[in-house]
Parts: sequence; C-alpha cells; structure tokens
Amino acid sequence: MSAEPELASTVERMFAAGRHKTIATLRADGSPRISGIECEFVDGQLRFGSMAGARKVADLQRNPRFALHGPTADPVGEGPDSWVGEAKIAGHAVHVGALVADDGIGPPGELFVADVAELVVTRLDPTGSRLVIEWWTPDGGRRLVERD
Repeated sequence: MSAEPELASTVERMFAAGRHKTIATLRADGSPRISGIECEFVDGQLRFGSMAGARKVADLQRNPRFALHGPTADPVGEGPDSWVGEAKIAGHAVHVGALVADDGIGPPGELFVADVAELVVTRLDPTGSRLVIEWWTPDGGRRLVERD
C-alpha cells in the first residue's frame, strides 16, 4: 500500500470508521464464503486474525485469496456529501502464526497479514450525481472512473 499512500490513507481512514468488516474467502469447492472479521493497520500492514478452527482460516490456508469490505455507513442527510463512501481491499493472506489474546483469556487463533493486490474507494462526486470509483493495483497503478 506504500506505492499509493494517498489512496491507502483514505482506505485506512474508512476502515477505521467501524470495528466490523466483511471478508470473502473461497471454500474448498471454489464457492465464496462471507464472514465477519475485525482487522487493524499496524506499521503500514493490514493484519487480521480468526479463532483457530474457523472455516475462514481453513479457506485462507487452502487458498489465500480474499476480499475485505470495510464498514458501511448510511447517508446521514440528503446532500451529496451525506454518504462517506466505502472501501475494499483484496489480496492474499499471509499466515504469520498463532494469535494470542491480549488479556491471555480469549481463545487461541491464527494471525494473517495482507499482501495487498487491490485497493478500492467508491464515493459520490461533489454534486452527488455521479458515482466515483478509484482503485489501485500493482500492475495498473491508480485509476479513476465516474459513472452516472
């Protein structure tokens, strides 16, 4: 994410707006699985974990591809700036080891860091009449498209 710091900062800020995110992983048969998850940015890395034995852990250990959707927020008013937009991250989960609860009481888990392959921010333009989609990939760089 350091290749596109401005967009990465926007994604990180949008992810910080709420605790609960949604992760998509791939089941053994290739079909998608959607699960709730919490994540954090630490020293420029996106980290997330899960309880040991969770299906999403098995999915990520078998096939590390994931898509992570940040918290969503309803518009707070009628104006075009009443919706803050949404952010998404896709990539590969790199297993870094066991996860131990800070308090030592919680259940054991598994910790992953993201090898980010895509950042996406979707929002409205200042007039509220167009959808603005901005994204970054390592191969394509930063791109932007607006739709009516």
